[in-house]
Amino acid sequence: MHGINKTVSFTAGGIILLFVAVAALFTEPFGAQVSAVQAAIVGNFGWFYVLTVAGFLLFALWLFISPYSAIKLGKDDDEPEFSYPTWFAMLFSAGMGIGLLFYGVAEPMLHFSNPRVGEGGTPDAAREAMNLAFLHWGLHAWGIYIVVGLALGYFAYRHDLPLTIRSALYPLLGDRIRGWPGHIVDIVAIFGTLFGIATSLGLGVMQINAGLEYLGLLSVGTVQQMVLIAVITAIATVSAVSGVGKGIRRLSELNMLAGLLLLAFVFLLGPTVFLLSTLVENIGRYLWTLPYTSFRTLPYSGAEWQASWTMFYWGWWISWAPFVGMFIARVSRGRTIREFIGGVLFAPVALTFVWFTVFGETAIHIQMFEGGGMAKAVADSVPTALFVMLDRLPLSVITSAIATLMVITFFVTSADSGALVIDIIGSGGNQDPPIATRIFWAVLSGVVAAILLLVGGLQALQTAAVTTALPFAVVMVLMCISLVLSLREERSVAQDRRKTRESIGSGVPADVPAEGAVPQQPATIDGDWRQRLAAMVGRRTAAQASLPPGSTAARQEVARFIAETVQPALRDVALELERHGRRVEIETGTFSAGIAVLRNGEEEFSYSIRARAYHPMTFAFPEMQDKRAAWQRRVEVILRGGLHKYLPPDRTTREAITQDVVHEYGKWLGW
Repeated sequence: MHGINKTVSFTAGGIILLFVAVAALFTEPFGAQVSAVQAAIVGNFGWFYVLTVAGFLLFALWLFISPYSAIKLGKDDDEPEFSYPTWFAMLFSAGMGIGLLFYGVAEPMLHFSNPRVGEGGTPDAAREAMNLAFLHWGLHAWGIYIVVGLALGYFAYRHDLPLTIRSALYPLLGDRIRGWPGHIVDIVAIFGTLFGIATSLGLGVMQINAGLEYLGLLSVGTVQQMVLIAVITAIATVSAVSGVGKGIRRLSELNMLAGLLLLAFVFLLGPTVFLLSTLVENIGRYLWTLPYTSFRTLPYSGAEWQASWTMFYWGWWISWAPFVGMFIARVSRGRTIREFIGGVLFAPVALTFVWFTVFGETAIHIQMFEGGGMAKAVADSVPTALFVMLDRLPLSVITSAIATLMVITFFVTSADSGALVIDIIGSGGNQDPPIATRIFWAVLSGVVAAILLLVGGLQALQTAAVTTALPFAVVMVLMCISLVLSLREERSVAQDRRKTRESIGSGVPADVPAEGAVPQQPATIDGDWRQRLAAMVGRRTAAQASLPPGSTAARQEVARFIAETVQPALRDVALELERHGRRVEIETGTFSAGIAVLRNGEEEFSYSIRARAYHPMTFAFPEMQDKRAAWQRRVEVILRGGLHKYLPPDRTTREAITQDVVHEYGKWLGW
């Protein structure tokens, strides 16, 4: 099939289909084997998971403060495709999904009722419950995503390699990434991603079933869950075939807004002051205990607890890393490494902490101070925890219906966009893989989720995440090494170039042979420089071709706006000021222009305009966007003293800009 890597796609798909067949034919013995595998991995490799995940977080923090943090995920002149608000929203949408809805109430209540140590139902149990929820959903999860996203974005957008997992190992494997070593890396990534998605879909369908039962529409049962998986997977498949990605994208955006409204609803109608107090305390406790909990392996006791909780989460996040990593890489082109890590590590984590505090602490407050009932409800059925909590607040039927619809939408978008990511990996980084293979991966994700529910329910889902993540954790360690090698080499090359420029500027040759050394003759022949130049231009052309649709045209439109609107407006003001005895200097650039007003030789006032082109607000995976959607132009004004403001679209004409300069100049003189 044209457009895919047959070796990777057929090998990965064939092995996963074999897994499905064996599990379907030998359900009971396969389920027993699943339990044995989980026990073996946790018993023998639990320390490895803990060490590597803690290492990924430390690696991200080190890069954040390192000399490499100013390097861009892209060429030096690349600009971000998305504004900060849109970028933060998309980062949050990558991490907020079925998992937060499923565990937002359930996990804190389970830890509160049955703590790892001590007595349940006490204030100490409540504090430890939230600390564990923060640990499992906090900085470590996003540290994992940063490693994959940063490596993919750096090698794809700065070095023009395909946007696929194998590219991140180029410094270690070289051209072998195009052979079997590279194939194996992508196959491992497909395994991890598919089983990570299947785990989320399995959790999601359990909660959808619980929500429909609460609404009186469908009883809970295995058969019902199989039917739900089939129906919702079919919806995801239709979205891939019929090209209704734009509709799915808009549904996803509404879904995210519904989630934020649900969060605000529970916060305002729940124990608001209690939630604010616990949020502050929970964050402080989390940061205080973070060094110890990051390396806690429980070697003397608690292996079973570790397997059900921390190991499951670390495996789940690693399984999801190719999907989320590619997502955040795609939306972060043009950001520096420091911007990338700061945005990815802190913004989604802050919102996640708020989510768990609002939903989890509300449930704990009900249990401790409002007559109880939450602990028993969660013990009876984990998927119903959210609906039982909402039932204690006003408008419970409406909010429960909204929550159920949110899980369904997350299911559809996870299956659709997850299948797209697997398809991109399986086609060697092709951003527009064939529809047929995307359908195959979407259906297979649903089938695997159904099989895992059949052979062992929640435990099987946890085991799948932990097991398939183990080989990819090794790949991620190699990614860290590869990234450091490339960053060091880039920094070394930059220093050599700077030394060369300084030597040329001072008239001293850059490389003076030592006394007695034989001067080296140029190794090139006449004409080689032309070939090198053609190759360089060709690479840059290829890089430009890989820009998102419309981005080049958008940049050209911004450049025209500066040249044809802003610069003439500033010249009009400059001419008038010079008539009144002021000296004015105009500075121009491709995407910016400004004036400085001088009085008696000193700068009195400055006004600069910088324009950027951004995608409109969205939460969805970039490939699910409408390719014809217009870009938005954002015009930023920078005044003397560092003051910033944005001009609304109706104030970006030549006359309006002229009036704004005069207005700001008058305000400045008044100050």
